[in-house]
Amino acid sequence: MKPEFKILSPTAILGYGFPEASFLRGMAEKPDLIAVDGGSTDPGPYYLGAGKAFTDRTGVKRDLRYMITHGVKAGIPVVVGTAGGSGAAPHLEWCREIILEIAKEEKLSFKMAVIPTDVDKATIHAALDAGDIEPLDLVPPLTHEAIDASPYIVAQAGVEPFIRALEAGAQVVLAGRGYDPACFAALPIMKGYDEGLALHCGKILECAAIAASPGSGSDCAMGILREDSFVLKALSDDRKFTAESAAAHTLYEKSDPYHLPGPGGILDLTECTFTELGDGTVEVRGSKHVHTPYKVKLEGSAPVGFRTISIAGTRDPIMISTIDSIIDAVKARVGVILGNEAKAQVFFHIYGKNGVMGGLEPLKGATAHELGIVIEVLADTQEQANTVCSLTRSTLLHYGYPGRVATAGNLAFPFSPSDVQAGTVYEFALYHLMPIDPATAFPFRMEQVG
Repeated sequence: MKPEFKILSPTAILGYGFPEASFLRGMAEKPDLIAVDGGSTDPGPYYLGAGKAFTDRTGVKRDLRYMITHGVKAGIPVVVGTAGGSGAAPHLEWCREIILEIAKEEKLSFKMAVIPTDVDKATIHAALDAGDIEPLDLVPPLTHEAIDASPYIVAQAGVEPFIRALEAGAQVVLAGRGYDPACFAALPIMKGYDEGLALHCGKILECAAIAASPGSGSDCAMGILREDSFVLKALSDDRKFTAESAAAHTLYEKSDPYHLPGPGGILDLTECTFTELGDGTVEVRGSKHVHTPYKVKLEGSAPVGFRTISIAGTRDPIMISTIDSIIDAVKARVGVILGNEAKAQVFFHIYGKNGVMGGLEPLKGATAHELGIVIEVLADTQEQANTVCSLTRSTLLHYGYPGRVATAGNLAFPFSPSDVQAGTVYEFALYHLMPIDPATAFPFRMEQVG
């Protein structure tokens, strides 16, 4: 009978924070592993393409200080996946420098494995020519132009490089882009725990207490692996795990709640059960990992232009009642005025009407007493985006629609300046699968810190 293996997940994403009391309660449980997921593609393509973190440096350093200081002093491995939010080379180095600062300030000494997961463009070009690149659902086929246009391309690493780093004696593991559960599941899998249970437990723990009730992305959770099950435990008196909350997480960002694909396999949850143990914990059984040909997901973002936005509101019931025709007329007038001087795409996001769902909004005839209007302009240069946004905003501000009485202006602006330069716009250019050899992919380098 295997002993229990305890995994402490401090927060849903590194930098989101957690209560000190919850973390210390988790440490009092004497965990075997402290692990955290550093990010994902959820915030969109900008952060990967721009090489910037989407979490705040102060917040990341605060979280890491707790994890590394307590982990190193207690001899508990600390594993971080998807460093810096997107996991490319600049994100990895950004997070590495924070760890080095913490080690110096806290006078810590440890071995750290750094696992880059950037993929060389020549490798991807060759795989594309060989017919080995497969698009995910609703993604167009990959082109050589898209590869070249993407500043950074990463792959979602599985558990294998984490295991190699831990086997080599790393006390801290810092990885680039990783499959979300990998940083949680690698060590227990290395120690012989069931792959399906370890990966499913990691898939829940990567969101920390989000899967508890009430859920929170800024609180700690613990997963306790056993030989044939795992137990989920909240570390705050404010929340608990229920069968419903744990099972509901299977629906989180999933197209199929029963089959969850990852590098080299699929999590099969068709026979999974969730049982409340009566003390705010839930036991999960039946998770299976079915091996498949080993493929990893490639992620890359390419620049597509520059954005300027303007935010305004209106409370005029006459304008609100005919907002669609007004917007069409404004777009037409801006086109006539500018002619060929500035070309751009103009989008109106109307909050209070269909700003969230757009054309999918089912309440077509609903009328609000006020509307929030976001004008978005995308152009080839920032100057063109500025020009078109400025003219669109001023045209809408003074547009004389039928029935208008007041001529002072149609819009209320919460900010001055009213127009905001949002800079370079990126879109996902790579969201494709590529076969790799897990035995040799993603080599790590070991550093002696402190």
